[in-house]
Amino acid sequence: MLSLRDFYGKTLAELGRKNKDIVAMDCDLSGSTRTSVFAKEFPERFFNMGVAEQDMMGTAAGFAAGGKIPFASTFAIFATGRAWEQVRQSIGYPHANVKIVASHGGITVGPDGPSHQAGEDIALMRAIPGMTVIVPADAHETAAAIRAAAEYDGPVYIRLPRDKFPVIYDEKKTLTIGKSTELRKGTDVTFITCGLMTHVALLAADEMGKNGLSARVIDMATVKPLDSDAVIAAARETGAIVTAEEHTTIGGLGDAVSEVTSGHFPVPVIRVGMPDTYFSSGSPEELVEACGLTPRGLADAAMRAMGMKKTASGK
Repeated sequence: MLSLRDFYGKTLAELGRKNKDIVAMDCDLSGSTRTSVFAKEFPERFFNMGVAEQDMMGTAAGFAAGGKIPFASTFAIFATGRAWEQVRQSIGYPHANVKIVASHGGITVGPDGPSHQAGEDIALMRAIPGMTVIVPADAHETAAAIRAAAEYDGPVYIRLPRDKFPVIYDEKKTLTIGKSTELRKGTDVTFITCGLMTHVALLAADEMGKNGLSARVIDMATVKPLDSDAVIAAARETGAIVTAEEHTTIGGLGDAVSEVTSGHFPVPVIRVGMPDTYFSSGSPEELVEACGLTPRGLADAAMRAMGMKKTASGK
């Protein structure tokens, strides 16, 4: 179990040593987002904007216009909700080279309650033309995502959790924007996931394997641009797909996958995620269980998808 936030802070500082054009920004939350690591080493290149997320996004766009590579961080609910207009108008529209790295995404912020449980952020960022959206599965993929974002010319949104996640990859992990990673081969059904749900899908696939069922697992860390080729191949070769994300089922990874399959190779797609409602405070474990975002929940969804596949084929 490693902290994705910790690896963000560490990797950002490493990049800062190599590239003096990198600057970091935060909104009184640098200890939580881990930009404090960069701030300690490069105080002249760190800017605390106070509780003013809109101002931070506009200033980040200004830094980008001046040739800098700004990394702007705060909690996901504030980066995408409170400052959405500034992100759209000042970063998205001019295709500014701004990297928004938001922590505390999803429902696993738990006790912080619905005011901080960002379940709509992927949908909000995915809707902005030209915005790249990345949701890493573990700490090592987070480091790879930060490096890829720094090299990419254009706006990027990277969503990180508060809690530690199980480790899937080693420190050699790389990330290519727009490409997925097939973690498990399978022929009966495909799990397409991002974030924490990648680990959960691997556990679900293990459980299904005990019953002689073969589940493919694809880590779709880059939610936008989506790896359409991998989705179409999964649809064609397994005939049924389950998407899983720590996000509302509206507008996120599940919808992105469904858009591809419906237009290229229609198959049953079951989306597992947060329902269309607000949750109360609770432990991360309680809230994840309530959404069915567990190995058992994903395995059950896979069985339903496979049943729909048989019904559609008349078998």
